[in-house]
Amino acid sequence: MENSVEEKQARTLPNPNPDQDERQDPSDAKEDENDVVDDDEEEDEDEVEEQEPPSKPVSREAQLRAHKSKMDDLFRRMQNEKVNLRVHDVLIKGNTKTKEWIIEAELEGLKSATTLQGLLEAAGIANARLQQLDIFDSVRVTLDSGPPELPGTANVIVEVVETNNPLSGECGAYMKTTARSWTVEGSLKYKNWFGYGDVWDGSVAYGPNQTSEVSAGVFLPRFKGLLTPVLVRVSLLSQDWQEFSSYKERLLGLSLGLLSTRHHDLVYNLGWRTLTDPSKMSSRSVRRQLGHSLLSSLKYTFKIDRRNSPVRPIKGYAFVSTTQVGGLAPDHRSLRFLRQELDLRYAVPFGFYHAALNFGISGGVIFPWGCGFLDKPSPLPERFFLGGDFSPICTLGGPTTVWGFKTRGLGPTEPRRLIKDKPNDENSDFPGRDFLGGDLAVTAFADLSFDLPIKWLRDRGIHGHIFAGAGNLAKLTENEFRNFSFHKFLESFRSSVGVGIVVPTKLFRLEGNFYYIVKHHEHDRGKTGFRFSFSAPS
Repeated sequence: MENSVEEKQARTLPNPNPDQDERQDPSDAKEDENDVVDDDEEEDEDEVEEQEPPSKPVSREAQLRAHKSKMDDLFRRMQNEKVNLRVHDVLIKGNTKTKEWIIEAELEGLKSATTLQGLLEAAGIANARLQQLDIFDSVRVTLDSGPPELPGTANVIVEVVETNNPLSGECGAYMKTTARSWTVEGSLKYKNWFGYGDVWDGSVAYGPNQTSEVSAGVFLPRFKGLLTPVLVRVSLLSQDWQEFSSYKERLLGLSLGLLSTRHHDLVYNLGWRTLTDPSKMSSRSVRRQLGHSLLSSLKYTFKIDRRNSPVRPIKGYAFVSTTQVGGLAPDHRSLRFLRQELDLRYAVPFGFYHAALNFGISGGVIFPWGCGFLDKPSPLPERFFLGGDFSPICTLGGPTTVWGFKTRGLGPTEPRRLIKDKPNDENSDFPGRDFLGGDLAVTAFADLSFDLPIKWLRDRGIHGHIFAGAGNLAKLTENEFRNFSFHKFLESFRSSVGVGIVVPTKLFRLEGNFYYIVKHHEHDRGKTGFRFSFSAPS
């Protein structure tokens, strides 16, 4: 019994010799160490779990706010600092038919950019220019980082989607400068036929006074390295002016657009014009110009329009200057003349009921040139004719309209030839007069537009207006300029006032107006009364 108790005490008492601990089995020591490490890791994990609170899901609104904050910081930095960056390469994708150099020509601004700000601006301009070609359904310009070995560079990726249906058609009402009247026009276009960005179109137009025009043309955005597009058009124009001036006009012409930018336009016109008088009653001045003539002219137009709307301007201004030189051909039948038009518009907002005052002044002069030009008349179709119910707010481009007067309803006139071999014609003794137009024309107008008190009308853009207008014509050719007097010219101005309602549409501007003729001359065709009129933006 004593031996067993001693053995138990020996097993339970600590060993006084530490060497015996060092000699214990290494496997047992490793197990003890592992147990200690596992315990420590479990304790650490417990502490971490106790320290980290449960994460809450971030809402989409918070993500958007954070993204907006980052973008604002980026834009603020871009505004305050210039980030140097240049384009390393431009990659074009998606053009299966369009020639690559056509697209590259619209991306020239990208290669010259030296900063990130400049590159973003150039990318926006390139995107807009590619969209204006009207041969792509969509255009996407992406900026990507350049090669890692070339810091400070970027790659531009341009992805285009060519139109699936190259054939399209449209219909609308337009102001024709050649016809000097509004026309309803329908056209068909075929886009990118040969892959050069070319747009082929054919159109048919019809308007008042039996005005008709058939034309076909092609538009080329790039041709032989030229920096501006080229437009070639062939047209056949027919107009009937027998009611006003006892002649019919037929013009077969070719126009070549040489320069076309945002503010500048240069066109060369070549045409063969024929004037006829089926009634045989035209006045002496008209008969002198009947027959064939050659029109070879260069026309330059400078236009700037900063108005907020061409149909109902509330603020802004517009200015148009047109210079035309005719007679650029050695043929003796070529019409030689110089023609200049100026048109200025300004809109002043009042700040209530969308009220605005639009006023404008237009002027034009034409004069022949060449040997003996002082004794020669100006070409009859190129003269200025005033009248018609077109709104001067829409018709931007020279003196044309005086409210309340009919088309070609004022200016110099001459009696028609009297034919006495028509006994059954009741008006044979009163053949009427031909309106001959003028070499100098000046018009001015003021128009106060305002919203109507009915909400249904305001929501649809229907508004009222009060207006006043004046204009006059004078002859300067055939030595008449020697008798010209500014005082008499101002005294002989025709004028009118009125009030009406305007209904704007997508195609034209419809007006119902009451006109009151304030001043007119003996043979003018002006009448006080209520009439409807249609006008299309020029």
